[in-house]
Amino acid sequence: MSSSLGAMILTGGASTRMGADKAAQLWAGVPAVERVAALAAAVGASPVITVGGDAHGLPHVRDEPPLGGPVGGVLAGAAALREAGCLRGLVLAVDAPTLQADDVMPLIEAALPGAAYEGLHLPLVVSLSALPADAEAGWPLARLVERSGLVRLTCPPRVAARIRGANTLDERDALLACMPPDDSAENPGAS
Repeated sequence: MSSSLGAMILTGGASTRMGADKAAQLWAGVPAVERVAALAAAVGASPVITVGGDAHGLPHVRDEPPLGGPVGGVLAGAAALREAGCLRGLVLAVDAPTLQADDVMPLIEAALPGAAYEGLHLPLVVSLSALPADAEAGWPLARLVERSGLVRLTCPPRVAARIRGANTLDERDALLACMPPDDSAENPGAS
């Protein structure tokens, strides 16, 4: 039996600002996509799928058109989650591998049709039935959030950087520097 909440990890970007596949980059010795998938499972999402790009060892859905933007990925992921019997989708960016359960729980606990943080489009939780029928790849995420009727929650300032994630090497370095010592890639003994 499937959960009413499934998760999709958007992995279809070109990673041009980062210079390497963001999903495969190591964070505390673990690929970003695995960290994000573990978070999704920890908050009760099932199934957890990747959308766009490569599968990275997880169930995978291609986005159409490839590199068609995050909304195209959300729509492809939503179709796969509906097929799995899910009613809601947790949408996560692979470039935010330092997210913690406490960061996404307010979104999961929000009333239907779902929520996203003010000023940030991902992560978000959406009732799959609330996605507009006319939505298409190429739409800005802000438009999808608005047209889906998602509530905008205030993002706690102390967690905004890790929720925003890392699109550049400088942003990645800043997030790595803020990781707890037992979880930092700079700590070779970290588990």
